Formats: sequence, structure tokens, C-alpha cells
Amino acid sequence: MKAERARLARLQRLERIRDIARRTALAEAGRAEGTLAQLQALAQRTDSLAAGYSARADAQDAASLQQLHKFVRGLESISRTTAGDIDRARIHADQRAAEAAAAERRRAAAEERAQAQAREIERKQAANTLPLGARKVWHGS
Repeated sequence: MKAERARLARLQRLERIRDIARRTALAEAGRAEGTLAQLQALAQRTDSLAAGYSARADAQDAASLQQLHKFVRGLESISRTTAGDIDRARIHADQRAAEAAAAERRRAAAEERAQAQAREIERKQAANTLPLGARKVWHGS
């Protein structure tokens, strides 16, 4: 019985460790999702700025028109770079979400094993105890 209780304690420790790993994975997944959202907002804002500047028609001379086009091309370059960053951030966020799901499955499996061990201990204890009011029958003379 002592070995079974020690096994239960180990399983409960494992469950706590897996829960910490799950929480860590969830935090990392949240940070990755936050980074993705920030990059998406940046891309939207950059695209909006590029569209706004490219629609301007208030250039006074060819030099200011050339400067405006150069600025718009710079914004479009930033937008393309950000789109690549978004793709990488999305992959990263998906990986972190998958890791969080796997950590939850490992934690749940550890919890199930610990619960099964606790039920087994309870079952054995119940089998080893005499019900109250039970008497031994004496067959002596």
C-alpha cells in the first residue's frame, strides 16, 4: 500500500508539473497571437497610409511629385515586409497553439492516471476494512 501511495504522490506531482507546462504554453501562445495582431494592425495602417498618399494630387512640381512617389514606394516596401512578418508570426502562433493543446493533453493524461491510482487505493482500502457491526464467529468449545 505504501508503494501505491508513493506512486500516487508521483503522479500528482507530474500532473502539477504538466499543469505548469500547460500554463506556460498558453502564455506563449497568447504572446504569439498578440504579436500577430500587432503586425496585422501595422500592415493595415501602412496600407492605409500608402493608399492615402498615392491618391494625393497636390504636388506643386515634379520634384515634390517624385518625392511623394518615393515615399509611397517606401510604404509599400514596408507593407510587403510586414506581410512576410505576418506569415511568419501566423506560423509561430499556430505552432504555439499546437504546443498548448499538446500540453493540455499531457496534463489531462497525468490527471487521469492520478485519479485512477487514487480509485485503486480506495478500492483496496475498502476491500481490507471490515464493515461496522460485523462480528467474528467463534467456533470454539
